[in-house]
Amino acid sequence: MPAALVLLLAVACALSVANVYYAQPLLDAMGREFRLDEGAVGIVVTATQLGCALALVLVVPLGDLLDRRRLMLAQLGLLVLALAAVALASAAPWLLAGMLALGLLGTAMTQGLLALSAALAAPGERGRVVGAVQGGVVIGLLLARTLAGAVADLWGWRAVYLVSAGLAALLALALARWLPRRALPTAGLGYGALLRSMFTLLASERVLRVRGMIALLMFAVFSAFWTALVLPLSAPPHSLTHTAVGAFGLVGVAGVLVAARAGRLADRGHAQLTTGAGLALLCLAWVPIAFLDRSLWALALGVLVLDIAAQALHVTNQAMIFSISAQAHSRLVGGYMMFYAVGSGLGSIASTFVYARAGWLGVCALGLGLSLAATLFWALTLPRKAAPAPSCAVAPRA
Repeated sequence: MPAALVLLLAVACALSVANVYYAQPLLDAMGREFRLDEGAVGIVVTATQLGCALALVLVVPLGDLLDRRRLMLAQLGLLVLALAAVALASAAPWLLAGMLALGLLGTAMTQGLLALSAALAAPGERGRVVGAVQGGVVIGLLLARTLAGAVADLWGWRAVYLVSAGLAALLALALARWLPRRALPTAGLGYGALLRSMFTLLASERVLRVRGMIALLMFAVFSAFWTALVLPLSAPPHSLTHTAVGAFGLVGVAGVLVAARAGRLADRGHAQLTTGAGLALLCLAWVPIAFLDRSLWALALGVLVLDIAAQALHVTNQAMIFSISAQAHSRLVGGYMMFYAVGSGLGSIASTFVYARAGWLGVCALGLGLSLAATLFWALTLPRKAAPAPSCAVAPRA
């Protein structure tokens, strides 16, 4: 694939996925305006994750059925409308409805673009290309928090979604101009059969189930951390601004480099090695994170390790599932990311619930427990080596 096309897909992914995560550093401001307490404000993120789940089941699979270029442009148009709706929300129910729409459309765009990158890439470069485009997702995810914090401090949280609407409109113009018109393999199914085939893939493909469960636990860890982080950092003794809280996302930019490297290792057959290393880092990250009250430098180190672990695992998972079938890339990524949506939603609501009752150390215990569960699950599902064939030699009699 041309480098310029990979870059365009990465930028498009960054701008799309950012819409799913803008709310995380803004939860305290949203909670005050709509009178949601610390234990309940996590429902804003959970609504977004519900939208993600609906997108993965109902919208993302359409990439295996329809012209992907037209599908991307139509989704971008609806995304602009959803962003405007969130910016103008006058009550909590309208806010939650808008966040659900953002989760649906932002996820549909992001995962559709990842599936498109896998379909356009040659088999020998698929892990590398997916890793590079996933790097765009990492940047969008991390810069979303920083951009949201900075804009909110200047003009309020509603301005974040107005700015994003403008960026989405510019992205639509860029994709209309440069996204290639190319016939890609399709499933040749009706919409109903297409949706049912997603669950057939889940039932028949062990790799998809195993990697999906690892993703569920890993994203629960990731979401639990980022959802709860703004609560202790915005309160005394830190009392950080939204800009400062969002800036912690910049620490994880190193995950972009790891994502590309993990994809190359997966192309070379070292997926289990990167999985083991990623899970080990996922557990270790909670040691410095637990020292948030004593040292923001320790927190920054923990953020770095957490992001490196999450991106190594995510890219490895994707490289493995995209190797299953060229005609099912959209359904495969949709099925895989359903695990992600469940994990992220559960992690968000669990972390704010735990924080309200046990503080930051309670959130750390939750994150470490989920990390250890993911590691144990991976160890139990490792492919077993074939037993050596029995020897035909007859042992001499004593």
